[in-house]
Amino acid sequence: MRVMGMISGTSHDGIDVAVVDLTSSDELLIGRVLYSDTVPYDPALRARLVAALPPQPTTLAEMCQLDTLIGQAFADVAVGAAEAVGGVDAVCSHGQTVYHWVEGDHALGTLQIGQPAWIAERVGAPVVADVRARDLTVGGHGAPLASFLDALLLGGHDGVPAALNLGGISNVTVVGEQLYAFDIGPANALIDAIVLADGLNDVGYDDGGRLAAAGTVDEALLATFLADPYYALPAPKSTGKEHFHLNYVRETVAQLGREVSSADLLATLTELTVRTVADAIRTAGVTYLALSGGGCHNPLVVNGLRAALPGVEVVTSEDLSVPSDGKEAILFAVIGWCTMHGLPAIVPGGTGAREPRILGSITPGQGPLRLPEPVGPIRTIRLEGSGS
Repeated sequence: MRVMGMISGTSHDGIDVAVVDLTSSDELLIGRVLYSDTVPYDPALRARLVAALPPQPTTLAEMCQLDTLIGQAFADVAVGAAEAVGGVDAVCSHGQTVYHWVEGDHALGTLQIGQPAWIAERVGAPVVADVRARDLTVGGHGAPLASFLDALLLGGHDGVPAALNLGGISNVTVVGEQLYAFDIGPANALIDAIVLADGLNDVGYDDGGRLAAAGTVDEALLATFLADPYYALPAPKSTGKEHFHLNYVRETVAQLGREVSSADLLATLTELTVRTVADAIRTAGVTYLALSGGGCHNPLVVNGLRAALPGVEVVTSEDLSVPSDGKEAILFAVIGWCTMHGLPAIVPGGTGAREPRILGSITPGQGPLRLPEPVGPIRTIRLEGSGS
């Protein structure tokens, strides 16, 4: 089955898409990546999305309109990807997260928008969507769902391997004697918020870490950020921009009672990512760390992690034949394949869910909905090709 995976993550800068040709053989899933790309949001749409995210107030009218507009944007990207490979059999769309409801130490709800009916109508294939909600119903956090793909990729690796995604939020899957996964904290979310709010460049993120490199880490400010109680919570745990956002940064800086330059603030926030991730990796006893996500392109983060973790082999997910920018889109292609074949896409320990469940809801394509015969469990995956 040829499945397209799609997602816009917590950086909400664009839509990641991948098309994977997937075939099962006994307990092995073989995937050939036919296509992988990232398409930026239209600047006006991104601005509307940013303006509607917590802690800013919004309206049901705005959410309704964004649900449609983002669904149409996903549909445009899906049509281009499907045409590039000569068609797909199914799509799995994560959509755009706009709220992750957490109280105390547990997630109670999560909301992704980007109406899948627009994709189904334009592409003509069934669309799996709303994939996080079912995980919550069995006690999971709905995140990080990447733990499912990480378990398939790293299950046979020596030592204590782990996969780290550096998106808006950093999350890690540790595949040791017992698998567990959790959100560590902000990776790019706070950095991007300052770059956008202060108008520091035209791209809306710290391209190559150049802006932070011009500043100096403010140790007093860093200590205040590190005192956030979230970091002390035990795994599994999850978080998002409803906690780590622009006002959070402004309020933390205000506690100092003095001004901090944009460059020094970015240097401090970049070091916050390095420190929190490195602390989590050391605590877990990880020996092999595979990086993915936009943070892989920030040398201050990557070099900082290598310096802070001298006993850990730090690589990018390309070493596992997974494009670092396309990993989450590939993940959702795999989740879509599993849902269509009647397989759960939750691993014990990955999200805190009590039991495995088949994820998502299916919107039919232009013809009758015909699901393939269910298949047996998948224990490992082999990916081939890098897309284009």
